[in-house]
Amino acid sequence: MAALHATYPELSVRRLCWLLGLSRSWWYERTAPREPDDEAIALRDAIEQIVLDFPGYGYRRVTHALRRDGWTINAKRVLRVMREASLLCQLKRRFVVTTDSRHRLSSYPNLLRTQGISGPNQAWVADITYIRLPTAFCYLAAILDAFSRRVVGWELSRRIDTDLSLAALTLAIHRRQPAPGLIHHSDHGVQYASARYVERLAAIGAQISMAAVGNVYENALAESFFATLKREEVYLHDYQSFAEAEANLERFLNDVYNHKRLHSSLGYQPPSEFEARWTDERENERFLERGYDLSLALVR
Repeated sequence: MAALHATYPELSVRRLCWLLGLSRSWWYERTAPREPDDEAIALRDAIEQIVLDFPGYGYRRVTHALRRDGWTINAKRVLRVMREASLLCQLKRRFVVTTDSRHRLSSYPNLLRTQGISGPNQAWVADITYIRLPTAFCYLAAILDAFSRRVVGWELSRRIDTDLSLAALTLAIHRRQPAPGLIHHSDHGVQYASARYVERLAAIGAQISMAAVGNVYENALAESFFATLKREEVYLHDYQSFAEAEANLERFLNDVYNHKRLHSSLGYQPPSEFEARWTDERENERFLERGYDLSLALVR
């Protein structure tokens, strides 16, 4: 409308509105300067803060984060605001193979295909990825709880060997103290098939499970985790040293990923919160069962 009026300045607003079948009130409402919308400004600020804290968040996770903070809002509006403010994540997933399956060590079947997971410390998944430094590579071994997606053990090293994977496993065992029967799932990499690693798993009564050779989808949880790690932490920083990489990864894994980042597979909860709620629910169930048994005893 403004462009039309500029093209035909000889026509009055009254005449233009008459020709277009519009009311002058509509014209003046559209052309009058608008005061900033306080709610819109507050929403944009809230979105910017979330994206600043979690640079890899898309609009769906941002929407859930806003709702947790008390906003009543739908994803379409969040998407529109993020698009207008250029806050949509543009980082792309990168992938590199770090698994050497060309060995004659023992292999094991994929137990996760047939056994359901209903609680923490029933199954762990393990894998290794690389991180680029200015003049070299370093390697991250991580172990996740398959139920809660929580990182339970990790280690960063300049060498990709059994010592690396064993260090991550040792930390996970120390932190979680799993009961015998735990399923440990990995690929067929030599680091996980080595005698020392297998012996450590046997010592805690763990069942060994492995993905089929060359099938990344059978270890999809670990692959998805590393994609998130690269997108939301590694690719956003230019680590200049091993120490810098280690410090940033410790912050992201132990603080952000486990305790703050919302996971869509967990109903948009952080892993620590998801585990805590699961534990509370189990305790409530046991309390109700004990109360029911007590009431039966009293009746008798």
